[in-house]
Amino acid sequence: MARLAIYIDGGYVAKIAEAHFRLWIDYEKLSSKITEIIRTRTEGTVDLLRTYHYDCLPYQSDPPTQDEARRFGQKRGFFAALERLPRYTVRQGRLMHRGEDSAGRPIFQQKRVDLMIGLDIALLAAKSRITHAAVVSGDSDLLPAVEAAKGEGVSVWLVHGPRSTYANELWSAVDDRVAIEQFVGEVVRER
Repeated sequence: MARLAIYIDGGYVAKIAEAHFRLWIDYEKLSSKITEIIRTRTEGTVDLLRTYHYDCLPYQSDPPTQDEARRFGQKRGFFAALERLPRYTVRQGRLMHRGEDSAGRPIFQQKRVDLMIGLDIALLAAKSRITHAAVVSGDSDLLPAVEAAKGEGVSVWLVHGPRSTYANELWSAVDDRVAIEQFVGEVVRER
């Protein structure tokens, strides 16, 4: 039986959904649509093992402002809702404050997310738990994991946003590609 794991970089999806499509994504529909596309393109039965969603809670100062506490609570609630979806796991990195830019705006950096995605891809591939991996990201930091999975015989798919949102090296390294704009209207979340 062919088995698929989906690896979603939540920050990536949120950024392209807002900047390029101006809509909210229904992650259960997104997972189902990716599975459906891979089943269709492989002309076979592909079972979804699990969808992994990687993201971080918003930064909170000590003590947090009211706005920080509100955003933190909303995101925590969002993660809890995702965890209730069938075959869905949320993995959390950490958002680090790195100072301010020249205009005095805070600079934040997401930590641990790419490493967790890469480890999960490589571990499931090495354990022969998956035959297909769908990576929803654009980050070239995932190249070693993609190459490791391919070395284990896993077919790696890149589900990507518009051209400016992904690294050429990642696009070139995968076995197949699916542009989100081909199906984005089918995975919109009702408000």
